[in-house]
Amino acid sequence: MERLKDNWLTDGLVDFEYKRYLLLAYLTHVKAAFGKIELYPFLSDLVLHYTNLKTLKENKSLITESFPKELSQDSLAKLEMTYKSLIEDDALMRELEIIMSFAIPELKSSLDEGAQIYEYVESNCEISPVGLTSLYANEGYLFISQPPQKETDVYRYQITIFEQSREVARGLHLRFLRTINRTLSNSYEQIKLQLIREFSELPNPSTYLILSKLKFPYAPTLVPVAKRLLIKHISRSA
Repeated sequence: MERLKDNWLTDGLVDFEYKRYLLLAYLTHVKAAFGKIELYPFLSDLVLHYTNLKTLKENKSLITESFPKELSQDSLAKLEMTYKSLIEDDALMRELEIIMSFAIPELKSSLDEGAQIYEYVESNCEISPVGLTSLYANEGYLFISQPPQKETDVYRYQITIFEQSREVARGLHLRFLRTINRTLSNSYEQIKLQLIREFSELPNPSTYLILSKLKFPYAPTLVPVAKRLLIKHISRSA
């Protein structure tokens, strides 16, 4: 099972053995991906599932809200859209408690494994500015390169700033431009100058290079780690 539904806990049959089978099948797939150093989307999914279960366990009223609803007969007669909850017995709630008590530590164990891999990948990546840095860092270019390749992938990035729970959060959008062969005569600085000539709307762009010391799976690991590394770097400089 490659993905676990967001509402897997309350979707379909609510039975411990069944939910245990679903969860362990999913975590087996996650473990296989982590064994190949493939982090995403599995790591972000684990964060979502773990956080959801912790929240549900601490606030049982949310469990009721997470179940599907059915139209009551009285409401149909009156043509009103009111709903009758499908869960009304304590036995079902006890089953959910058992499932959550099993699932939360299992998810946490896999999440810890993924976090360790993430830290390992990040520790083998270096970020550095290319040329002079600009005072405006929320838009510019990102170069990603890893050995033994000579190619460098060039992206245009844009950071979106929004408030979340009274904190400033940053989102990053990447747009792939091209892959460029780097040579002695075509350095990172030269690549930046080519971009400035091509995209005149960014005359003095912030440009960063993320260089991986080791070769990692590109799309599922290196690119997501590079994105988070860029956001962290810019946040510290802001």
